[in-house]
Amino acid sequence: MKILLTGANGYIGKRLLPILVQDGHHVVCSIRDKDRFNPEESLLPYITIIEVDFLNDDQLTNIPADIEAAYYLIHSMSNSNDYEELEKKSAINFKNRINKTNAKQVIYLTGMVNENTLSKHLKSRKRVEDILGEGNYNLTALRAGIIIGSGSASFEIIRDLVEKLPVMIAPKWLNTKCQPIGIRDVLIFLTKALNNSNLFNKNFDIGCNDIMTYKEMLLAFAEFRGLKRKIITVPVMTPRLSSYWLYFVTSTSYKLATALVDSMKIEVVCRNNEINKLLDIQPESYTEALARAFDRINNNQIASSWKDSQISGVKRINVSDFIEVPTYGCFKDKRTRKVNSFEQTIDKIWSIGGDNGWYYANYLWRLRGYMDKLFGGIGLRRGRTNKKSIQPGDALDFWRVIYSNKEEGRLLLFAEMKLPGEAWLEFKIKDNQLIQTATFRPQGLFGRLYWYSVLPFHEIVFKGMINQLVKVDNEKESSS
Repeated sequence: MKILLTGANGYIGKRLLPILVQDGHHVVCSIRDKDRFNPEESLLPYITIIEVDFLNDDQLTNIPADIEAAYYLIHSMSNSNDYEELEKKSAINFKNRINKTNAKQVIYLTGMVNENTLSKHLKSRKRVEDILGEGNYNLTALRAGIIIGSGSASFEIIRDLVEKLPVMIAPKWLNTKCQPIGIRDVLIFLTKALNNSNLFNKNFDIGCNDIMTYKEMLLAFAEFRGLKRKIITVPVMTPRLSSYWLYFVTSTSYKLATALVDSMKIEVVCRNNEINKLLDIQPESYTEALARAFDRINNNQIASSWKDSQISGVKRINVSDFIEVPTYGCFKDKRTRKVNSFEQTIDKIWSIGGDNGWYYANYLWRLRGYMDKLFGGIGLRRGRTNKKSIQPGDALDFWRVIYSNKEEGRLLLFAEMKLPGEAWLEFKIKDNQLIQTATFRPQGLFGRLYWYSVLPFHEIVFKGMINQLVKVDNEKESSS
């Protein structure tokens, strides 16, 4: 079949794509920014890449008319304060365009909406489902609660809370019941639902057999990790305080934390397991999903992460808009050092950030991260998805990868921390020289004052970093 996959560079889309190709389908990958999409080379003969922003009517014709089915994996939660209207418009535009194609089925992955009172986020998800259901194709809506998998937002938030806090003074919504599901099973449901007439024009809840409170999920995670944790729930923590609690302790953005807190007050429990019988699926347990996630993490096989999506940052950017580093009206810190070992230096550059840190004065990087959090930024907690691989569009601490070419020896990062201006950090190896350039384009007088105020720290951080990047590890050098 020829299948349209929206959100092909998102958390679910990246994992679903190779499965669809392996099943013999040709996949039309719809993404908003081509520069953020880097599929495996082995997939290229079996896919078509198109650029479509579903908020832009002019781009809808990029979707070919001969598609036979489509996956709707788009949402705008926390991208802006009016995400409800954005999601509504995207759904309407999608429906109108798919109506003009040969598509017989649309599969929509959404949230559980079984309660009478829904959060703003879940109301929006339900409205999107209603809009998609008006099309002249067959809609299959799969409603999931908490998705557990390496790189998923829910998993990373649970991990942050449990591994960082021996004792938690937590809001009362931790007593809300939910029914999680492993990412592996989500993908199985999505693929088995394709072209299955038993699922046409119906919605189904998907989850494992474990019905747990969020508190029980945290404690089960702690037990799995061999950690002793105590959780005390208090009834007086307001939604705003709860959002700040999640924001400062975990890697989530404040907007996402607010949306999550709003939704976590609502029970997300499956109505029945009818779809399990229809598709002959027995979902794995919560603990089994945790084991699978950590197996991926320990083997450095995280296929996708929510942190690489737009919602993890404070800015909605197109990678291509920032690939040309400006010169006019900019301040620059440019340093050059001789490269003694290209292999070692390039490996260090490609391993920068995350658990490896920034090679020099990491305490100052952490301090900058804490300050960023205090001013509503993202801080350093996003880390990196893969310890050795870097792709355009990836999150890298409080930077976004704009360009990466290891053979060329160039890595370009754009700052997503809170700044009175815009900033780039570039590493480039040319003529056996490492050129490290920090560029800052200030906004107004305050931007200029900011640059001069941090100059003493640049002398420490940037000088020390480039010296460490070109430093030869004698043990590695002798062994090679």
